[in-house]
Amino acid sequence: MSHFDIIVIGAGPGGYAAALLASQRGKTVALIEKEHLGGTCLNWGCIPTKLYLGATAPLEGLHAQSRLRLCSGSIAVDMPALKKRKGAFVSATHKAMSSRLEKDGVALIRGAAELTGATTLRVADESVRELSFSALVIATGSSSNWFPGLEPDHERILDSTDLLDLEEAPESLAVIGAGAIGLEMADFWNRLGTRIDLVEAAPRIAPAEDEEIAQTLHGILKRKKWNIVTGKRVAGIVNEGDAVLTRLEDGTEIRSAKALVAVGRKPNTAGLGLGTAGIDTRGGGWIATDDCLLAAPNIYAIGDVNGRTLLAHAAEHQGHYAVRHALGESTAPYEPGPMPGCIYGSIEVMRAGATAAELMAAGTPVQVSRANLGANPISQAHGQAQGLVKAVWSDGVLRGLSAVGYGASHLVTLAEIMVRDGWTRATAHEHIFAHPTLDESLRDALTAPLEDK
Repeated sequence: MSHFDIIVIGAGPGGYAAALLASQRGKTVALIEKEHLGGTCLNWGCIPTKLYLGATAPLEGLHAQSRLRLCSGSIAVDMPALKKRKGAFVSATHKAMSSRLEKDGVALIRGAAELTGATTLRVADESVRELSFSALVIATGSSSNWFPGLEPDHERILDSTDLLDLEEAPESLAVIGAGAIGLEMADFWNRLGTRIDLVEAAPRIAPAEDEEIAQTLHGILKRKKWNIVTGKRVAGIVNEGDAVLTRLEDGTEIRSAKALVAVGRKPNTAGLGLGTAGIDTRGGGWIATDDCLLAAPNIYAIGDVNGRTLLAHAAEHQGHYAVRHALGESTAPYEPGPMPGCIYGSIEVMRAGATAAELMAAGTPVQVSRANLGANPISQAHGQAQGLVKAVWSDGVLRGLSAVGYGASHLVTLAEIMVRDGWTRATAHEHIFAHPTLDESLRDALTAPLEDK
């Protein structure tokens, strides 16, 4: 039986980062992966969608200038070529990751891992290997989920992976679920001329975001002629052969060429043998962890699989912490701070820290201030005069920043720093904001009149 100081299960962003850091600390490390390096993020999620959105961003920009009567003409996207570029990029990244692991001395083991005890596991592929560890990091991630009656058939009723593999734009697309995945996929195909029907069971689209931000996004997308239905559940989806029929709970019917089911995620914990190591799960299989991300003595669960925050950068941050904690470099409980997050596309959303509603629900006194992102000269230059930046305050200290509008994702790192460092209104005047930049809208939001909530 081979022994390693640290074994990591899952080579997504969190597991990969954890394995590299542990190796750089001089430990013997094994990284177990049963499928592709990079996890959902690289292969079917963050990276492919951004490649698609990036490739078609010029279309959106030209359409915006066309609406201002500053240009005219047409341009076509070669979808087979774009799909080929996506494949080449992902493949090249696989090779680069594999090379980095080898250079850093990480043993990459292919196969499915199953715990056999508190400090042992087996890996099954073409053969079976027995391994032992001093510390284990479980980073197996999550995968697409759907409710009964909404299962993809991978022909016309699709999941996000299926949709990324299409080689031509469908005439129409019904998107079930208006979270980040649904909104970004809808935006990409709409750029290519696809008519969008967007259905969200929650009272608003982007339900995890600030209500005012979500409402502003709703209005912008309506002006793009999206058919948006909120507050209604889907009763069923049927492939009728030449179209998809989506039936809502109130009897409303939507017919489309394709449908995307993007209603949530489920943890990849099946077959891990968690019980043999005394690991508990909750809900639909999410691994329960303590304040130090421990699921059992010397066994950590990081990233999507613990259900805390389903974001690639959250997984990477947790992976680094788990290794440092395992090595005794950190003893304090895990504290992520104001987690940044974005929804990408022609109109973007970003948030760092709390929303006003979250603070009010906790009984915290709240004030807000806001700036019109549409008045920003960079937004104007790109023909996107819409959107806002919203600051949330408590006792004179910045607790959250949100934005919706052109290029909002580019504000997220500075926003995270502002919230993490507890900026006050005076702090905003202590820094020079280059002009003209989108960043100025953050300063404008911080120094705008306050409104009690």
